[in-house]
Amino acid sequence: MGREVLHIVLLFLLSGAAHHCFAQRASVQASVQPAEIQIGEQALINLKVIAPKGKTIQFPVYQKEIVPGLEVLTMLPPDTVIENEVATMNFKYLVTSFDSTLYYIPSMPIFDGTDTIYSNSFGLKVTSPVLKDSTVAYLEKLNSGETDSIDFRQLQLNDIKPLQKPPFVWTDYLWILWIVLGVILLLLLIGLVILLLLRKKKKGYFFTPPQVLPPHLRAIQELDRLKAAKIWQQGREKEFYTKVTDILRVYMAERYRINAMEMTSGEILAEIRKRTDEDSVYDNLVQILSVADKVKFAKYRPYMDENDLTLMNAYFFVNQTREPDPLPDREEQGKLMEESKTEQGQH
Repeated sequence: MGREVLHIVLLFLLSGAAHHCFAQRASVQASVQPAEIQIGEQALINLKVIAPKGKTIQFPVYQKEIVPGLEVLTMLPPDTVIENEVATMNFKYLVTSFDSTLYYIPSMPIFDGTDTIYSNSFGLKVTSPVLKDSTVAYLEKLNSGETDSIDFRQLQLNDIKPLQKPPFVWTDYLWILWIVLGVILLLLLIGLVILLLLRKKKKGYFFTPPQVLPPHLRAIQELDRLKAAKIWQQGREKEFYTKVTDILRVYMAERYRINAMEMTSGEILAEIRKRTDEDSVYDNLVQILSVADKVKFAKYRPYMDENDLTLMNAYFFVNQTREPDPLPDREEQGKLMEESKTEQGQH
C-alpha cells in the first residue's frame, strides 16, 4: 500500500483493583469526516477501538501518507473513555490532498498484543474547484500549445487582496474615553492643589479657621445663659453657684494661665491678689466664693438679694480683669482716622 507503519503503545492501567480481565478480542472501526473535500482542505480520520480495560493497543503511525497522495498533517492525542470494564479509544489523523480523485483506503491495522486487527475500508473524495467554461477552454488551448501566454484572469487566479480595515465599533475605543476622563480628573486635582497652595500662601491657611472668642467674651456669654435660665429662682441654688464658680474658674485658667479648676477658694484668692491691685476685684471674688462654699458645703440658703449680687459681681469681675483689646494695625488706624475726619467734617 506504499505506507510505513509504526506503532504507539497505549497502556491502560486505570483501575487500582488487582484483577485479571478475560482475554477478549478488540474491535476497530474507521471513519472520515467529511467524506468529501476540495483540494487543499482537511479531513479527520478516526480509528475507534473498543477493547477490555487493561488491554494494550498499538495504533499505526504514518510519517507522510496513508496512501499515495493522501498526506497526514498531524496525529492527535488519543481520547479514552472507560465504562463497565470496557475501554473506548479514539485515535485521529488530520489529512489533506492536492490531487482531485477518490482515495480508497482498504483498511487500517491495530495490534492488541496478540493479533493484528484490521479496520473497515472507507473512501475520501477530493474534488477540484468548479471552473468556468471559458477557463476550461483556455486550459485546453494551453495544453494543445495553441497559446503560450498566461492569462491569470481566464485561469481564475486573482491577485492577493489588500488588507481590509475592520468596521468601526465604538466600544473598541472606550479605553480612550477612560484615559481622557482620567487626565481631566488629574488636571482638576492638580488645579485644586495649586489653588489651595496659593490660598495658603496668601492667608496662611488652607481653610478659614473658626473664630475663637477671647476668654472674657466666652465667660460673659456663659453668664448670660445662666442669667436667662434663672435656676436660683427655682430652688436650685447649689446648681446656680456651682455653675457661676465653674464659669469663673475656666475664665481665670485661660486669663491667668493658672490651674483654677483644681485650686481651693483660698488659693484662687491668693493668686488674684498677686495679679491685681484693685480692691473691688478682690472683694467681688471674695463675696462670690464665700457664698458659693457655704451653699455647696454648709447647705446655706442664701437670700434672693445675695443671688442677684453674686451674678452681678461675676460680671464685674470678668469685665475688670479682662485683657485689653489689641491695638489696631496701621491700616485699621488709617481707616479710623479717615472715619473720624469724615465725622468731624459732617459736624
